[in-house]
Amino acid sequence: MALVPRWRYMTDEAKALARRSAVSAAVVLVALLLFRGLLPWVALGLAAWWIWKAINR
Repeated sequence: MALVPRWRYMTDEAKALARRSAVSAAVVLVALLLFRGLLPWVALGLAAWWIWKAINR
């Protein structure tokens, strides 16, 4: 059974759009997973930068 119903009846353009959508969703998911892992480091760097700016005033 196909993951997308009626895949064999879809036009080539519709299939390409479905593939692009799936790839885009996968890329966004991977980016979110990577960002989630890097979020503490980004927050720490941002806090350090704010402190550095406050000290140098």
